[in-house]
Amino acid sequence: MQVRVFKDKDAASEAAFDIIKDSMANGAKVLGLATGSSPVTLYDKMTASDLDFSNMTSVNLDEYVGLSGDNDQSYRYFMNSHLFNKKPFKETFVPNGLATDADNEPARYDQVIANHPIDVQLLGIGRNGHIGFNEPGSPLDGGTQKIKLTQSTIDANARFFADEKDVPTYAYSMGIGSIMKGKKIILLAFGEDKADAIKATVEGPVTTDCPASVLQNHKDAIILVDEAAASKLSK
Repeated sequence: MQVRVFKDKDAASEAAFDIIKDSMANGAKVLGLATGSSPVTLYDKMTASDLDFSNMTSVNLDEYVGLSGDNDQSYRYFMNSHLFNKKPFKETFVPNGLATDADNEPARYDQVIANHPIDVQLLGIGRNGHIGFNEPGSPLDGGTQKIKLTQSTIDANARFFADEKDVPTYAYSMGIGSIMKGKKIILLAFGEDKADAIKATVEGPVTTDCPASVLQNHKDAIILVDEAAASKLSK
């Protein structure tokens, strides 16, 4: 695991952009993408660039259960708005929040991942150390699953919804085992409220209590953080 600390999220996002650009130049064809506030600056840099993504495939981490892709709080809508509508990809995959067979959707998405091995996997991190929506306690070798969100995650997401009762309580998420199959992993974290999670990820034991700690076992994981997110690291 490599940890790089930057002055601010713009500088860290620029570094992430350079990694993606270099990976594409070296033959990367599939990007595993994330939603949330952490990757927005990176996506802005991608859309402002002259990079051509028309031969690229994207496989997203997660989607809320119960939201359609045209719901403005869905992750499909987020990706379309921030990236895909501005930089078309050859193919884009996001779990189906309205899957009629909720028991089959994880297996279907695992097949998507198997058919499109991920070259570069982008991650954010939750305050409780979750990656994707793999909450504490999730198996470190698991595949896609339907996950009941913790109250802390629901609380963190509530700011995006008009009423807290509208916040979804379940999500489909690529599993940690699938995330770990990505050839290269980039994790972005910004702000003091991510400092505890980053410390546990980098310096704590590998444990399901902090799902992101499993990245210590990955052969090519890069943690890009601003000074605030790195503030509790001892090294």
